[in-house]
Amino acid sequence: MLELLAQAQSHARPGLTNFRVGAVVRGTSGALYLGGNIESPGADLSQTVHAEQAALSNAFMHDEPGIEAIAVSAAPCGHCRQFLYEFAEGRDIEILLPGQPAVALSALLPLPFGPADLNVTQGPLSRTRIAMEHIDSVAQAARYAAANAYAPYTNSPSGVAIRSRRGNVYRGSYIENAAFNPSLPPLQVALAAMALATEDFSDIAEVVLAEASNNSISHLNGTKAVLAVIAPRAEFRLLPRAK
Repeated sequence: MLELLAQAQSHARPGLTNFRVGAVVRGTSGALYLGGNIESPGADLSQTVHAEQAALSNAFMHDEPGIEAIAVSAAPCGHCRQFLYEFAEGRDIEILLPGQPAVALSALLPLPFGPADLNVTQGPLSRTRIAMEHIDSVAQAARYAAANAYAPYTNSPSGVAIRSRRGNVYRGSYIENAAFNPSLPPLQVALAAMALATEDFSDIAEVVLAEASNNSISHLNGTKAVLAVIAPRAEFRLLPRAK
């Protein structure tokens, strides 16, 4: 995992700080998931994706059943420790840092606040997943992503699908957090997947956001604001989420 950090860092898009962070998550399945940080000049800082979030969302989108460990090129900030705790689901995640002894998440986040404090019993990886046999359009991909979102605190699932000019489609499901602020919008999850595929955000051709009109929160304005900065020529559509 530590040896893969340089590869993970190569997928980072730190447009503001030029500080590349890489993360590698190991799932209970034994699979490894990479992620790099993403910063969007011109967008507000809340739209930033931390490397830990990118790697965890990668595991989430691949239906990984659990997280055992994460390697990070720099010590996780408090924001990421909170996000990691949401994914712990009863485990004490091992954190690996270059040149340092491994440390448990519980040592970095004592007295944590998490899902149980809000009476939520299923975490992001133990959520009920909805299968879809055929996905043959960007709209279907967005609706599928929304159907598999993790939104137990607002009951406002949403999903995004991005089509690049090469014709590749990247899905992103909304991932909530008990502390609210570390929640990861669906566009950012899809962008993290696109970054791993080494496609430029300026090559985004189409974006579809799927969310129900009666959701208690909406990602419409945030999605449009980020796209205006990174892909102003992209076609954007809002679709009602299929019930």
